[in-house]
Amino acid sequence: MNLRNCLLIPVLLSGSIASGQSNVSKDTATVNKLLDQSKSLVKTDSAKAVDLALQAKDIADELNYSKGEAIALKTLGMVYYVRGLYKQSVDYWSQSLEVFKNMKDDVGTANMSSNIGAIYLDQGADDKALEYSLKALKIAEKLRDTLRLSSVLMNIGSIYHNKRDPVAITYLLQAVPLVEGSGNKDLYVILTGNIGEVYLDNNNNQKAFEYYNKSIEVAQETKDTSDAAYAYNGVGKVYLREGNFEMALQNHNTALNMASRIDDKFQITRSLRGIADVYEKQGKNSLAIQYYEKARIVAEKMDDVNVELQDLYDDMSGAYAKNSDFPNAYHYKTQYSDIRDSLYKLDTKKKLNQLEFDFELSKKEQELVLKEAKIKSEKQARIGVTIGLGLLLIIVFIVYRNYLQKAKTNKILDKQKAQIEDLLHNILPKQVASELQTSGKSKPRHFEEVSVLFTDFKGFTAIADKLSPEEVVHELNECFMAFDNIMEKYNLEKIKTIGDAYMCAGNLPLPDPHHAYNIIRAGLEIQAFMSMYNTRRAAHGLETWEIRIGVHIGPVVAGVVGKKKYAYDIWGSTVNIASRMESNCTPGRVNISADTYEHVKEHFECSNRGKIYAKNLGELEMYFVEYEKPLPAIHPIHRDREIHYEA
Repeated sequence: MNLRNCLLIPVLLSGSIASGQSNVSKDTATVNKLLDQSKSLVKTDSAKAVDLALQAKDIADELNYSKGEAIALKTLGMVYYVRGLYKQSVDYWSQSLEVFKNMKDDVGTANMSSNIGAIYLDQGADDKALEYSLKALKIAEKLRDTLRLSSVLMNIGSIYHNKRDPVAITYLLQAVPLVEGSGNKDLYVILTGNIGEVYLDNNNNQKAFEYYNKSIEVAQETKDTSDAAYAYNGVGKVYLREGNFEMALQNHNTALNMASRIDDKFQITRSLRGIADVYEKQGKNSLAIQYYEKARIVAEKMDDVNVELQDLYDDMSGAYAKNSDFPNAYHYKTQYSDIRDSLYKLDTKKKLNQLEFDFELSKKEQELVLKEAKIKSEKQARIGVTIGLGLLLIIVFIVYRNYLQKAKTNKILDKQKAQIEDLLHNILPKQVASELQTSGKSKPRHFEEVSVLFTDFKGFTAIADKLSPEEVVHELNECFMAFDNIMEKYNLEKIKTIGDAYMCAGNLPLPDPHHAYNIIRAGLEIQAFMSMYNTRRAAHGLETWEIRIGVHIGPVVAGVVGKKKYAYDIWGSTVNIASRMESNCTPGRVNISADTYEHVKEHFECSNRGKIYAKNLGELEMYFVEYEKPLPAIHPIHRDREIHYEA
């Protein structure tokens, strides 16, 4: 949850363009003129800007003009930042920082520390960002530099907000009087809107409302439509949380009109989703779905995979489930899972890029050290390196040759071992298989709390009589393969199939604290899969397969049966009750016991069926699972502007 960017575009100075260095006089005035010309071209002609900055740096080096060198490096960093080449940008800014430090120039040191911290924040490296930002803060406080101090405080607040640390609000509030004193209204709109969002996430409605309205008031003065829309959407969230549906709709519609005028897709999406959330809270599911669909169309046109779209798919899945439209509910839940995976991969890629980023910077730092340190005897160093490389190559060759011989043998053995283990793991749980491999036997174990799920197809015998044996096996295999994938997704153990019956369990052989939730989610996904499966069959004029699903939670004994053709199985009254839940279920529903209901009632909406007679067990209280309750909203933070880069 990052706060909005606070990007300060540098004021670029105009000036005539130098044609080359050959006719340029070498004095400090020339260095400053070249730098002014370079700054004027940062955004319009980056190649020329780099050429001029490098000319200025070369002359500054000859003159031993440290300030000129530092500003040249700083300008080069800005050119590469504008081009999106952050590694090169931080490299030049790091060099500039070192020069400013050596000069004991606190202003330059704070400037570069702040900019480097901002780049790290944008790259998701919060710890590095915090390190540089705190250094900049210390110097800015010493200098009493209001603008830099406020920008650094906002960046630090953003970092702590990313970490979900409540200290974030402390830093943001410290920036308020500084920004007010500077008269920078654009910065004030961003800051107060962000403070409102943080208060909203911390469930402080009164403070959220106060700061959103401050942001709106000044945004209207500056005609900042995008930030005004952001704040109006925030006010809408506050009213919705307080149950004032009319005012919530009014504010979200105001935000929608503003965002639509400037085609701000992010705010349009947030506005439409906000309206849908209001209708969903009012129980107007059809209207909610209409606005969720409108939001989806806009969100899918945005350039990047984003958290807003992920949360939208989750909301849509819940809305369709409440409307008993399970195929669409399943579709959007799948979309939600896919985009969540994409965001996870994106985050992983960002972390890998960050490792590469740090590695490249480390190399640059080493190059600087080597450049400054003069090697007294280069000839001896070259001879030493040559001898060392020769010895190293000989050692590497011997080691590599032995490695190849061993690797060839190990590869054959590893392949055979992997085939045996894969076969064993397909038959038995991994832990049980390992126990059998180690000791030759597996001891039965008692589990105090296990969730057990049974499925069965209604009238399967009659359906099977109308099909060939090959068709029966084909259809069952398609269903059971889908069920297997669902079991794997929710960390459940498939126990066995008997004819058209399918049995699985959770919380064994390894503990899973979420087993009750997972097994109900698995049951609902089986239900959704069968709904789509039957829709496809009906479209081809084929008979549908109606499924019953039953779940119970209780103690079992589990272990391996026999000594040939091993099978992992479970026993106990829990298994019998789960079977009765299935046999007393209405086709197309998920039927659970009272014990199961007590485990999952906080996560799923269920309807009480009362006490129903179960064969050999008497009357048992049963419940139908209706749908998964939505999670408490986590409000995303607007990302249009986040970091206060300094020129």
